[in-house]
Amino acid sequence: MTDRIPASDYAQLLLSDTPMIDLRAPIEFTKGAFPGSVSLPLMSDSERAAIGTCYKQQGQQAAIDLGHQLVSGAVKQARIDAWLAQIQRQPDTVLYCFRGGMRSQITQQWLREAGVNRPYVEGGYKAMRSYLIAQTDRLTQTADMVIVGGMTGCGKTDFLTPRADSVDLEGLANHRGSSFGRQLTEQPSQINFENTLALALMRHQARGATQLILEDESRLIGRCSLPLEMHERMAQAPRVILEISTEARIEQILKDYVTDMQAAFIARDGLEAGHQAFSEHLLASLSRVKKRLGPVRYQALNDIMVKALQLQLSRGALDGHRDWIAQLLTEYYDPMYHYQLEKKPTKPLFQGPPAAVAEFLDQRL
Repeated sequence: MTDRIPASDYAQLLLSDTPMIDLRAPIEFTKGAFPGSVSLPLMSDSERAAIGTCYKQQGQQAAIDLGHQLVSGAVKQARIDAWLAQIQRQPDTVLYCFRGGMRSQITQQWLREAGVNRPYVEGGYKAMRSYLIAQTDRLTQTADMVIVGGMTGCGKTDFLTPRADSVDLEGLANHRGSSFGRQLTEQPSQINFENTLALALMRHQARGATQLILEDESRLIGRCSLPLEMHERMAQAPRVILEISTEARIEQILKDYVTDMQAAFIARDGLEAGHQAFSEHLLASLSRVKKRLGPVRYQALNDIMVKALQLQLSRGALDGHRDWIAQLLTEYYDPMYHYQLEKKPTKPLFQGPPAAVAEFLDQRL
């Protein structure tokens, strides 16, 4: 077994879901890491900061000496034990630090002394991150991209999910894309979003898909930002449009943002606390478009929503939610959709109900 994983093996390393030990300090890991990696740092944040200061003031050798002093004895053994436990759980685990330098080499040496040989990633986090950025740029610029659009509530995500030739941008961002799109769990960091996006595009190519189907998105999906070059490419790509009735759209939104979300909050927090948290979530979602709605229209919708939430809790009735959804669609989302559609540079390739759009995409190539 070689002691290093070269850059030529990055694709295989990432596509095979090889487990990785991230040796960087916790603060570095929190900003961004790779899928499948676990944070088991060689140094804590404070140790890393102290060594960095020593390096600037006294030079490399003094910093190395301080590192060995700080990470020694029981502290050193505890970290070795954590690495060994991870490798025992997943024997194919590999190591990486920021540049594939001293932290990786020291860890590898200590593991060897403990009787275990594991390779580290040459170039480390920095090189592999650059590789993923380049993959996103290459794959989005060369792919036969098709964008799926449609009015709010037409079920674009549900349409794309089963397709092997699609990549779920909202799933990667953990956000449904609209003012009501926040999920119970936090969105990934921007770097983690970009890393998982690159990997999803690589997997798409590895599946042999001949076209890349993406949902029509703003550049921001919640707080996650699509790479600029990718979003510009999406804006110029051919489009297909899903068309369903207003009634069906209301039912889709009711399911996505009311019944499913309420159930998720209740599953997490219990009936009373869950409904309260869900109510606050829904009212906060409406408040995020208050400025665009204007104070009068916002207050009217807010009042309808409050009553709808009360009826939902007391009787399980949902018609009140249908009322505010219908008004929000006709008075806000639909006019905005038509305005944005007029600015598109080209007409859609095809538009129709989901089954017809699916057949068109299947027969396109």
